[in-house]
Amino acid sequence: MQKPSGCVLCAHRCGVDRINTLGRCKATQTVCIGRAALHFWEEPCLSGQNGSGTVFFSHCSLQCVFCQNEQISHQNVGSAVTCQELAGIFLDLQRQGAHNINLVTPTHYVPQIVTALDLAKTQGLHIPIVYNSSGYDSLEAVGMLKGYIDIYLPDFKYCDGTLARRYSHAPNYYQTALDAIEAMYWQVGEPQFDQNGMLQKGVIVRHLVLPGQSTDSKAILKTLHNRYHEEIYISIMNQYTPMPWVKARYPELARTVSEEEYQDVLAYAQELGIQNAYIQEGPTALESFIPDFDYGKTK
Repeated sequence: MQKPSGCVLCAHRCGVDRINTLGRCKATQTVCIGRAALHFWEEPCLSGQNGSGTVFFSHCSLQCVFCQNEQISHQNVGSAVTCQELAGIFLDLQRQGAHNINLVTPTHYVPQIVTALDLAKTQGLHIPIVYNSSGYDSLEAVGMLKGYIDIYLPDFKYCDGTLARRYSHAPNYYQTALDAIEAMYWQVGEPQFDQNGMLQKGVIVRHLVLPGQSTDSKAILKTLHNRYHEEIYISIMNQYTPMPWVKARYPELARTVSEEEYQDVLAYAQELGIQNAYIQEGPTALESFIPDFDYGKTK
């Protein structure tokens, strides 16, 4: 377990005592979750036919201004669970037929998650574990996960530090994410699939295209492809959803990504020669990618 002081799990490196003090993520040492359920909106190699066993953790170390999961990332909606209860949740999702356990926004709870995984594995947990983060993970946090995570699913949100500062209050985001992804890749290596096409090991880097920021998206794709070629997958997403509170302070984000913008980014990916990629088709911002965060309300 993490020592009671000196939290450095994300790149903010608050160094706070999480028992008595709240850091940037506003989380204590007690794990809170907003949802635990089978989820069918992940990449096909993760959702499959049965769904990905997602556990959405409350709080967030990055807190992007446009976050569509604002209930749990900003409002901190959720219910407290012990490490033993979290282990039980993992096992229950496995019993429901989940293809994997998908840890969503987990950075600030890494030590507790490791404890829960240890407990669950002694009771028969055997499906792949997915670490689904903002990419703003410290190298210490990634190091603690060695041997526990099979599939890393980080975001790579920005190349431009000005965008990272304006939208996520993290001007050092680019180098942080680049370093974290490198450490993740060296832990799990190149993608490995089972006979049904389900990913068992590897890295998928997600990039959400933002309105008006095609140039930054292209820079991210170029960076990833130059470094990893086809040794990772890249998920290029057009599902940006303008939330009601964004319009007043960030008017440039008050619209969806146009088809022209998205196709321009995809054309650049093809020009680079990127083959291992997932793309989204149609007006995904109109679909329900925002689940109900109701864990504990219906128990």
